[in-house]
Amino acid sequence: MSKLKKLTQQRLFLPVFCMLLVLCINMIYDAATGHAFYNFFEITMTNDLLNGRIINILNRGSEVAILAIGMTLVVSASAGTDISVGSVMSLCASFCCMLVAGFGVSSVGSAEEFAMPLAVGLIGALVMGCLCGAFNGGLVAYLNIQPMVATLILWSAARAIGLLLCNNLIVYIRVPEFAVFGGYLGPIPTPIIIAAVCVAVTAVVLKKTAMGMYIQSVGINKRASRIAGLNSKRIIFTCYLLCGLCAGIAGIVASSRITSADSNNIGLDMELDAILAVALGGNSLGGGRFNLAGSIIGAYTIQAITTTMYNMGVPSAVTPVFKAVVVILIVAVQAPPVKAWFKKRAAAKAVAQKEVVGV
Repeated sequence: MSKLKKLTQQRLFLPVFCMLLVLCINMIYDAATGHAFYNFFEITMTNDLLNGRIINILNRGSEVAILAIGMTLVVSASAGTDISVGSVMSLCASFCCMLVAGFGVSSVGSAEEFAMPLAVGLIGALVMGCLCGAFNGGLVAYLNIQPMVATLILWSAARAIGLLLCNNLIVYIRVPEFAVFGGYLGPIPTPIIIAAVCVAVTAVVLKKTAMGMYIQSVGINKRASRIAGLNSKRIIFTCYLLCGLCAGIAGIVASSRITSADSNNIGLDMELDAILAVALGGNSLGGGRFNLAGSIIGAYTIQAITTTMYNMGVPSAVTPVFKAVVVILIVAVQAPPVKAWFKKRAAAKAVAQKEVVGV
């Protein structure tokens, strides 16, 4: 087997290749427009804060990276996707802001000080995310409802519930302590730190405990895992609960970034980015083995694509078209007929090489 073939069979080849491709496009574009080719990688200090396109990508892509963690677990365990995470983000953000602002302030839509301790709002958002995840997990694991159908309920209802909590208003939290989670901690953007902590904790749990093996076992064959003694329903339920928890964390970051609960726009279409990050990360959408590092790289690759489009002057309304093309290519490559064709071609090539050597 050639070195190139071994390289292409590595699990991180696809996400790393896509990331490098986006970076090369940026370098070529910068050079073509008269800028230094390394302009994309330049990091500066502005008002004692880190600044640069790389920093912006890591900062803005943090919410998708957090969502990708939970989505990876859900896809691996249930061979399905949670399409409600964007709406759950909005609901958790609204619930958090309404708690710290006080429900009586909703008629004004603004709060200059906390009506409740900030910790209450943060815990409330996380609990709300867990409840939403538990609802989805219960439908999928214990009622055997298809994941797409089960999560469709909160996809349509969660954002509407958030609007009801806010009385159809954008509730502003004009308190500096709340803005920290979406702002800066020293010179570093706080969302980057939060995303890094979430990734690190998840990686440690999956590597140092049997949880990772259980999730892959259930995703590969749920019936065989149950016969082997694993509680497959509980494992699937836990994955959806953790996915809801990740949505709650992302909701806190998103609302803190704009210091408000904008129920209509927080998390809008982010479920698609999270699913695309998992697919771009080299994970099989049919469940089973997963690659958390690939999903994280995929999440930031998506943000890099978005930033690149904006940098090139492409309207934001057109950007989803490029994401759709990427989804089509990834799904097509993973389709069984396409895989079978590649295997057949490789086998025919191997037979031809043997015949040449024999001659």
